[in-house]
Amino acid sequence: MGSNFSKVATEVDFSAFERSILDFWQRTNAFERRREKNRGKPTWSFLDGPITANNPMGVHHAWGRTYKDVYNRYFAMAGHELRYQNGFDCQGLWVEVEVEKELGLKSKQDIENLVPGDRFGSIDRFVALCKERVDKFARIQTGQSIRLGYWMDWDREEDWPKPPDERRSYYTMSEENNYTIWSFLKKCHEQGLIYRAYDAMPWCPRCAVGIS
Repeated sequence: MGSNFSKVATEVDFSAFERSILDFWQRTNAFERRREKNRGKPTWSFLDGPITANNPMGVHHAWGRTYKDVYNRYFAMAGHELRYQNGFDCQGLWVEVEVEKELGLKSKQDIENLVPGDRFGSIDRFVALCKERVDKFARIQTGQSIRLGYWMDWDREEDWPKPPDERRSYYTMSEENNYTIWSFLKKCHEQGLIYRAYDAMPWCPRCAVGIS
């Protein structure tokens, strides 16, 4: 007597299963259809606290992004319109440190000698290399996040050549972000909220800077 049931595999290939779901979402345009369905409905604002685009994502990043995705999906299924904007932290000491390692620099003073005899040209060159590293790992982290199943309005191939201000994700190195911060600090200063004082904090003698 024949069986009416399909054979069930005794071992589960989780990676293949995950990829089949990602493929289904892509074939059915599931993300864009969800956005369109909720367009014009009550909004729910979610600001993705950015991870630093300095290396490939670690498991702790994947863990945090999974939590964020759960909240986004819940409010989307509850009928809210979301903006789905990813963020990248592009500034900070650790981007500089990794670029210094790549260049074999021994101290911060070495940065000023990248272009012999041109201190400011050397600094410009170093800043450009830091931005190149951010762009490189922003692309890598985008691919990793898509593989994770994280729904966001990710940068696409046509977006990468654009300045950070014109991409889908927000970048803390963008002109818009920097001018917004400076404008806010100006208002704080005008209201007497910024003052000079002293405090104890960790200091890195090699990097010649306080460590936050």
